[in-house]
Amino acid sequence: MFKFIHTADIHLDSPLHKLDDYEGAPVDEIRQATRRAFNNLVQTAISEDVNFILIAGDLYDGDWKDYNTGLYLVSQTSRLRDAGIPVYIVAGNHDAASKITKTLRLPENVHLFPSDKPATYNIDNLNVTIHGHSFATPVIKKDLSLLYPTPVPGYFNIGILHTCASGREGHEPYAPCTLEGLRSKGYDYWALGHVHQYEVLLDDPPILFPGNIQGRHVRETGPKGCVLVTVDDSDRPKIEFKPLDVIRWVIIEVDSNGAESGYDIIERFCNRLENTLDENDGRPLVARVLIQGETAAHSELLANVDRWSNEIRGAALDISGHRVWIEKIKINTRLPASEKKLRTSDGAIGELVKLFEELADKPDLLRDLSDELIDLEKKIPKELKQGRDGIRFDDIDWLKSLLEQVRPMLIQGLMRKEGSE
Repeated sequence: MFKFIHTADIHLDSPLHKLDDYEGAPVDEIRQATRRAFNNLVQTAISEDVNFILIAGDLYDGDWKDYNTGLYLVSQTSRLRDAGIPVYIVAGNHDAASKITKTLRLPENVHLFPSDKPATYNIDNLNVTIHGHSFATPVIKKDLSLLYPTPVPGYFNIGILHTCASGREGHEPYAPCTLEGLRSKGYDYWALGHVHQYEVLLDDPPILFPGNIQGRHVRETGPKGCVLVTVDDSDRPKIEFKPLDVIRWVIIEVDSNGAESGYDIIERFCNRLENTLDENDGRPLVARVLIQGETAAHSELLANVDRWSNEIRGAALDISGHRVWIEKIKINTRLPASEKKLRTSDGAIGELVKLFEELADKPDLLRDLSDELIDLEKKIPKELKQGRDGIRFDDIDWLKSLLEQVRPMLIQGLMRKEGSE
């Protein structure tokens, strides 16, 4: 029996993805998160007494600002050397983009696969052989697995490969390959990297992505970690996911259906947040809040977005004891179905409702409206057009979202006016 860890996409000292732009962001904690997660990886390897570690690409995040990243890596791999744990690495697209790392001398227990052709390392005392091929350049569009050698008879054969496999949304199509092609190699395990979400592509033989070890932005939500593989005396591997992340990104969806007021929605958010904290073992969380559904509080929320956003942030601080930071709040509510009957109303209200529905259903009308607003956009101060929440009249989706927000306020204003006449 033997054990190994399969990990990938560590992205040591990865940048903060513009988190400095957000007031109150836990910048220092997130800046150190990839290192602390890597500490957890090393400690897990030592405490589990694994025989070796596989890193399937993107150990780095491109060039370093200085040598501190490299010195940190040397210190951690030295700990593994002292524990008798070798490390086998293929360079991924981010590693290949780095110039400074090519001159770094690592401890003798670290083995980097070459980039000119596949190579094989044998661990004879375990009857294990590892086949790998590093990226030579940041962009590899050919199937590297085609060149991998035939399996070594009598050994547990592992292929380690940085690849998009057959393609994954949000990931560059590097070193594409097929499950059929990987399986045809006759290996006992394929350790893949590049895709940041844990995913088992095939059970027999195991072909999988462990995901990255630490989420860095809202597109990398949920538990992040590595895979612990235990191989019994019959060469049957058992897979166990091990969380390593120290800060977790989550999306908290709040169902507003039937809520009568903004405070009803805040209460529902509090309940969802308490459950989310429990589900994530009390880890510090970076959360995006999505409020969705049909609610009578729709107009109330959109009439004072800042107020209700701060109510949510305040509730998060109170419940979590500063363990939760709200990255963004998106209000995607709408009027209840009963209020939609307004479209049959006579006069200005009915006409306004029909106009908004027409704009929502006919993209060509939205494009026409966008063209009409271009001249207005030229007169808007530059600072109002910058950032993620800036004004973008040329963006049809943004314009549609804006119309959905102002619609209830206009209708409510007309209703008040008619009621006072």
